[in-house]
Amino acid sequence: MAAPGPALCLFDVDGTLTAPRQNIQGHLGEALIQDLINYCLSYIAKIKLPKKRGTFIEFRNGMLNVCPVGRSCSQEERIEFYELDQKENIRQKFVEDLRKEFAGKGLTFSIGGQISFDVFPDGWDKRFCLGHVEKDGYKTIYFFGDKTMPGGNDHEIFADPRTVGYTVTAPEDTRRICEELFC
Repeated sequence: MAAPGPALCLFDVDGTLTAPRQNIQGHLGEALIQDLINYCLSYIAKIKLPKKRGTFIEFRNGMLNVCPVGRSCSQEERIEFYELDQKENIRQKFVEDLRKEFAGKGLTFSIGGQISFDVFPDGWDKRFCLGHVEKDGYKTIYFFGDKTMPGGNDHEIFADPRTVGYTVTAPEDTRRICEELFC
């Protein structure tokens, strides 16, 4: 059964949901960014992992991506880290520590994917796009994402009252739900 009125579907596809935001250094300031980067690098240096590879912090326009194993890891190393993280909650413990250390600094820490987490100013999560599309008259905004649990990088937009959120784990889930909604 098709939804009444115009509808919009938003899909979390490899971090492409939102347009580039303001730049993070202009918003947070260089001093806070350096404190955050230094703290993260120090924390990563103390974690014992089976392997570590390069690019532990990736500076992006609207956020920092922090990766304890390193973004230069191979696919096999990625899987190895992910499985270890599932057992030992490496990223969750890291994020909890950062939330305490940087409390009151206007930062959000969001775990996503298999090997990293994002750090960005409060309010710069995936809900940012809703301000742009809600004024276009859509009656319903559907969101499909995989990390929809609290602390996941899809949670805020998934739980936002302006969206109808669906948790998906594979393209087949998305297709099935879309067919149920629109066919």
